[in-house]
Amino acid sequence: MSGRRQTSKADDLIEPGGARELLLLACCAPCSGEPLRALGHEGLRAVVYFYNPNIHPREQYERRRDCIRDHCRRLGVEFVEGPYDPERWFTRTAGMEAEPQRGRRCAECFRLRLERAAEFARHKGLTVLACTLGISRWKDLAQVDAAGQAAAAGVAGVQYWPRNWRKDGGSRRMYEIARAEFFYMQDYCGCVFSKADRRDVPAVGEEDGEGGSGGGWIHVESL
Repeated sequence: MSGRRQTSKADDLIEPGGARELLLLACCAPCSGEPLRALGHEGLRAVVYFYNPNIHPREQYERRRDCIRDHCRRLGVEFVEGPYDPERWFTRTAGMEAEPQRGRRCAECFRLRLERAAEFARHKGLTVLACTLGISRWKDLAQVDAAGQAAAAGVAGVQYWPRNWRKDGGSRRMYEIARAEFFYMQDYCGCVFSKADRRDVPAVGEEDGEGGSGGGWIHVESL
C-alpha cells in the first residue's frame, strides 16, 4: 500500500481493474456508516457482507446485525448475512486466549473473517474486497490490511482494497453518522475476550488518521 493520501475522487479510490462495485465486509453499523456514505457519494456500489463469528454472545451479534441490516435497507444497499459459526472462531483462535488486544488473536480473527469474505466475493462475481474493520482507532490498521491482503491472495480473481476510512475526516464523520442515525453503539469489539479487557487498551492517535474527536467504543446511553 502506498503512502499516497486518498482523495474524494471515485477514480482515485478503486484502482484494481477499474471496478465500480465491491464487497464490503462490515462489522457493525457505527463502523460502516462512513464507508457506505463515502462509497455512495463516489458512485460506487457496495454489497455489504456481515460475517462476524467473533461476536459474543448471540444476543449481541443479533443486535449488531439488525442495526446494520436496517441501515442498508434504508440506503437501498444489498445486505448479505454470513453464517454465525462461533465454534469455528474459537477453533481458529485456540491457544490465544491470553493475547492482548491487537495481538495474534486479533490478527487471526481478521484473517478468518476476511478469508470468508474473499470467498463470498468470488461467489458473487465481485473482484474487489474491502472492510470496515480498521476504521476504529482501537484497531491496528496495518494488521487489518495484512489480513486482507493474505485472504485475497488465496482467492483467484479477488483483490483487497486497503482503503483507510479514517482519513479526510472519516473518523469524525463515523461518530457524526452514528449519532444522527441513532445506531446501537457497543462498548467492546465483539469477542468474549475483548469484552473482558475492553478498558485496557488505549485508542490509536492522530497519526493513524484524524481520530481525535471522540472515544473508542461508546455506550448507546451516552448518545
